Amino acid sequence: ARSGVVAMADASRTVTVGLIGGGTVGGGIVEILRENADAITASAGVDFSFSKICVSDTSKPRDFELPPGCELTTSVEDVLNDDAVELVIEVMGGTTLAKDVVLKALAKGKHVVTANKALIAANLPEIAAAHAKANEGGGERVHFGFEAAVCGGIPIIHVLQRDLIGDRVTAIQGIINGCTNYMLSNMAATGCTYQDCLKTASELGYAEADPTLDVGGFDARSKLKILIELAFGLSVDEDDIPCKGITEITSTDFEYAKMQGGTIKLLGIASVEDGKLAAYVSPVLVPQDNQLHGINGATNAVQLISKSLQETVLVGQGAGRFPTANSCVSDVLQIVQGTCPPPFPKVPPSSLSFKNDYTSEFYIRVAYRDSVGITRDVGEVCAKYGLSINSMLQNPIKNRNDAQFVIVTELCQLSQVKLAAAEIEGFDWCKGETFFMPVLSK
Repeated sequence: ARSGVVAMADASRTVTVGLIGGGTVGGGIVEILRENADAITASAGVDFSFSKICVSDTSKPRDFELPPGCELTTSVEDVLNDDAVELVIEVMGGTTLAKDVVLKALAKGKHVVTANKALIAANLPEIAAAHAKANEGGGERVHFGFEAAVCGGIPIIHVLQRDLIGDRVTAIQGIINGCTNYMLSNMAATGCTYQDCLKTASELGYAEADPTLDVGGFDARSKLKILIELAFGLSVDEDDIPCKGITEITSTDFEYAKMQGGTIKLLGIASVEDGKLAAYVSPVLVPQDNQLHGINGATNAVQLISKSLQETVLVGQGAGRFPTANSCVSDVLQIVQGTCPPPFPKVPPSSLSFKNDYTSEFYIRVAYRDSVGITRDVGEVCAKYGLSINSMLQNPIKNRNDAQFVIVTELCQLSQVKLAAAEIEGFDWCKGETFFMPVLSK
């Protein structure tokens, strides 16, 4: 199904594409390739022809012009069984039929480009094995591109696949979900409630009808798993990565964060600690001198810490029709030019393993009713679990039976904080569950 890669820009050839998914991103891909056709031919020596586009309903009006000679179909098999199709682009979403599409396309020797982070996070080892099998026995290589799967338009995957292979990444920390960053930025700027910000995010199209994947941190966790594989070469079970969403964040937390000279962001973080890889998704108190502090709205940003480059920050649009489509097109062009890197090139040291605990300073918020001995009780619990208190913060009390204070710890383990928080919740004076989140090191 595949012809040779482009050797010269003036030796133009036509690459036949099959597109699975004709929605927002699929339409964006068609428009980018059409609007930039002349420039692509001049620069890359290639023309693109869409043979078939698979959609759920062929009678539904499309918000893009159907390419000449392109057939709409409701069957993915029509695309997969078309011998003329050299490259399959999967932007249908989901993890069931999309998985079949990707695996069958690779098995048939077709190049694959996908924007499906959930699919990759859930089936990464199987996809990697299918890609390797497709390339057994020599011949033209089969390529697999997935730049759009993480952070939309930011080229973070290509950077990790190619540009940092000769460097040693020691940490990744990033704002990798636009919906939650929009909400938290809005809460910080206006003082509005979580529910009000979620309502606004939904109205603007940043949040889905069921926002659980976003606000629960699960979308960010899927992306972090992929970044871990690329940066460290380690395959980590997604469910083993500690994950806390933003649903418990209140305006009070932003008041205390501001007192500390910081703000709150939902971050995905992975770092090497004493020879082990630790990772988590959580709201994080970010100090003002960190570059992630000023990333607001639906923007994404990924901060890479590495031995040679030290600190690198990539910032851009993490979602949307054209940012995501542009990343798909970038993969397509790399494939046809023969410059597409291996999908998962990093080989981890044999000594590197994953631990589902991590070290940080922690912010712990406690709601209480007035009582004697609260400070003593908290101090004894912290001492019992080895927590050293850096500071205790409290705004002026307006209601002694409904007040809150905050503890900021020195460096400790998440597991220690969980034990201490559970014991604090057992005191009669404690009202409800405590809330805790890590503090990003300055």
